[in-house]
Amino acid sequence: MNPTQNRIRLFEILAGLLATQLVVFGLGFYMLNEPVRITESQTQILHVQLDDAMTLYAQNCSVCHGLEGEGIGATPALNQAALQTMAYEDLTKTIARGRYNTAMPAWSKEDGGPLSDYQISEMVSLIQSGDWNATRDRVVNLGLAPLVPFTTEADPALLAEVANLPNGETLQTAVTLFAANCVACHGADGLGTGIAPALNDPAIREKTAEELTRTVTLGSAGTLMAGWSNVLTAEEITALVTLVQRWDEVPAGILPAPNVPIPTTEESIALGGQLFSQNCSRCHGPEGQGTQRAPALNVKAFLTDTSDLAIQQIVTNGVPGTAMPVWGDRMTEAEIQAVVGFIRQWEATAPEIAVPAKGGGGGPPWLRNNTQSTTQPGAQGTTSTQGQGQGQGQGQGQGQAQSQPTWWQVFDWRILLLAFGALSISFTLIFMGFESLRRRPRIK
Repeated sequence: MNPTQNRIRLFEILAGLLATQLVVFGLGFYMLNEPVRITESQTQILHVQLDDAMTLYAQNCSVCHGLEGEGIGATPALNQAALQTMAYEDLTKTIARGRYNTAMPAWSKEDGGPLSDYQISEMVSLIQSGDWNATRDRVVNLGLAPLVPFTTEADPALLAEVANLPNGETLQTAVTLFAANCVACHGADGLGTGIAPALNDPAIREKTAEELTRTVTLGSAGTLMAGWSNVLTAEEITALVTLVQRWDEVPAGILPAPNVPIPTTEESIALGGQLFSQNCSRCHGPEGQGTQRAPALNVKAFLTDTSDLAIQQIVTNGVPGTAMPVWGDRMTEAEIQAVVGFIRQWEATAPEIAVPAKGGGGGPPWLRNNTQSTTQPGAQGTTSTQGQGQGQGQGQGQGQAQSQPTWWQVFDWRILLLAFGALSISFTLIFMGFESLRRRPRIK
């Protein structure tokens, strides 16, 4: 083997060793980085699962378990440490198959529910690792907040009158218990809500004490009525049954509807502001200060005396005999709630006396925004109008002037850019032409 071949052989060996070292180094670096990569991948997967699970919770679970898993009435809370540390298999089985003899139904498709095994695993991840504040915002933004009065307080004067009835102390206890536990579903004065029937009803009073006691104790299968035996004592359940049977003796209004604020987020308030500007500002004013067509909303007296639920009812059903139309057939419930939340955020800075806007709102917002009116001190009625078309400044009174835009305000810089590009291409073509003529061989 000649020296040249030896050098080539040596070079091949060194190249092979170097390549082997690079492979070993790469594998070692990959092995060291693998735990971090696995953790990051698991975090990303969990983030996706939790995002899906919050939507599933809003659509299926919030009506019973509350805005942020706090529980409603006898329905247990989900945002508790006991469930966060519960075995994964136990949580999965509870969600998939439900709980016998309770209001918790089966959610697995195999058991007749709407959720797949993967979706159930996402719900388990939410219970064990979820952010309940973010879940609350998701429920509100989707317009699925359970807008029911969670608790209320009995009217003190009427509650004192109940003491004069036969067995009045028992009835007083029952009224207090109902206000704390039952009004959420069965409504003020027990007159029912959209999710539970009225208990202050002659048909219910015809039932026997044994039937009513069994329903309160064990719940009602196939409904949202859960069993209360784990929450109330036997004596408290008996007191509630007495109240249901003798409700016609209790003064009306003893359990008024509470002032429950509509839950809001930044997104819902922004949506409410957009809807208010589009639909309400032309009558109630851009800032809710009122006009000659409609009263002020951004004023202390209205916001202090009117609850969110009352405002929602006004917007939904309108006010007969006035210019306030029905909006329940034009907006969804979630949109109406967003408008109510937007109006409510004025309360902190609402004036004692509103100064109505002139002109009833001034037409569509996109036209109003193009007009800027300023009144100078000592020169009432003076208006400065900019950027309007021909003729829009006529008929506005003395002292009105329409300014003409200067050339640099209307000049479009894109025209200069296009001109520069065209000149550059032209000079390039001319230069190439001259070069071609210069290098062409001359014929002798």
